[in-house]
Amino acid sequence: MNKQKSPGEGIIWREPDGTPVSCVDKILVLNDNLEVIRQECQDALEDAILMGCDEKQVRAVFDDIVKSVKNPFAKS
Repeated sequence: MNKQKSPGEGIIWREPDGTPVSCVDKILVLNDNLEVIRQECQDALEDAILMGCDEKQVRAVFDDIVKSVKNPFAKS
């Protein structure tokens, strides 16, 4: 039986200076957030396909959403 790889599996989360994030709790939160995002995207893709939408367009919209996410902590 194939076990599905979790979204955060294999990712080494890094701080802005490039050092790995070492706090296990932070890594768990980051990986959990990815799983929630992945599942929401999966559900939305399935809904769109069932309603007759073009898969490529739906994926492009997802890409646009990710690109539009703003960093509220960025220095102006």
